[in-house]
Amino acid sequence: MVPSASRASRLSPGLVRLLAVACGATVANLYYAQPLLDTIARALHVSSGVAGLLVTSSQVGYATGLVFIVPLGDLVDRRRMVCRLLLVTTLGLLLAAIAPSFWVLALGVGVAGVTSVVAQVLIPFASELADEEDRGSVVGVVMSGLLIGILLARTVSGLIASAAGWRAVYYVGAGLMLSLTVALWRALPDVAPPSTLPYRQLLGSIGTLVRREGALRRRMAYGAMGMATFSTLWTTLTFLLSRAPYSYGDAVIGLFGIAGLVGAGSARFAGRLADRGLTHRATLGFWLAVLGGWGLLALGTSSVVAIIAGLVLLDLGVQGQNILNQATIYALAPDARSRVTTAYMGNNFLFGAAGSAAGAAAFSAGGWDAVCALGAGFTLVALGCWLDEHRRIVAVPAVSSAQSSA
Repeated sequence: MVPSASRASRLSPGLVRLLAVACGATVANLYYAQPLLDTIARALHVSSGVAGLLVTSSQVGYATGLVFIVPLGDLVDRRRMVCRLLLVTTLGLLLAAIAPSFWVLALGVGVAGVTSVVAQVLIPFASELADEEDRGSVVGVVMSGLLIGILLARTVSGLIASAAGWRAVYYVGAGLMLSLTVALWRALPDVAPPSTLPYRQLLGSIGTLVRREGALRRRMAYGAMGMATFSTLWTTLTFLLSRAPYSYGDAVIGLFGIAGLVGAGSARFAGRLADRGLTHRATLGFWLAVLGGWGLLALGTSSVVAIIAGLVLLDLGVQGQNILNQATIYALAPDARSRVTTAYMGNNFLFGAAGSAAGAAAFSAGGWDAVCALGAGFTLVALGCWLDEHRRIVAVPAVSSAQSSA
């Protein structure tokens, strides 16, 4: 993707890459804990069910930031906003690193979660700077960085914890946030915000957008099920792999995140499909991949190969449909992309938090089989949404044809 001459000074290839790195690094803050849950539970003397709430805390914090902070991207200078948020994220991670108890750790992770919504300020900003014909591709590149960050967060977290303890993970994360603050302050362009609405009206207009845009509601439904199934899997996978017959340590569990990198590779491909107008068909294909992934993962109690293959297929499907969703919603309201992001991602992370909690409860109650049944259930809901959308699409030409005949 090469920016046009009118945009080149604001959206160079180098800036696109920096935005991808920044999105990946900030959203990684939500996932550092996942391969460490068993270790943290033992270190801070809590149960595995309580430890699972650490992921829930970060996701609820993220959802809170999406609702109350991200809409400001339509109202204030994004360069200043992003850098200030990153400074607060740094402080939250430092609090997590020195936490004397589980609940202080949860507070630090929650604060970092609230302000790590930087990623959801930068993605619509990149969409705004991109040319119309390249928007799907640009979103795909930036989102591929975000997805790689999500997946590598687990691997890096596990390796650091294995070498230097789980607290070192949060010290390293804080240093990375501080470095990004400097880099983005230097690189981000000064662009006037697209809205002049007062803050309260800005928040109120989010509901208006959801009511007005049927495509936004449908894509919110897909995104919610995608985040629920994704969170269910990655929250509980640690518990499966840390127990017999595997009994893996933090470093090995973290390496399973690499299997999901194939899903990050689907981001650019999904972006190109969106630019070519194939969003509806591709959505079905990606959700069928998710269902197939759960089928393979159901064999995971006795086969590590099935786990790896299932991770690849499920992550590919979840991330592919997410790119299609975002490419669709950013075309709906050019002057309200941050608010559209709030509606979509806020809904996603609320369902992600619910998926984490439900997954942990399912594992405690029925083991890995119950987790796979829960994840497959979320996937079937999404496929039901696709069938409803398909019926609507098929009905429109039929009505138009009948009217023409009359």
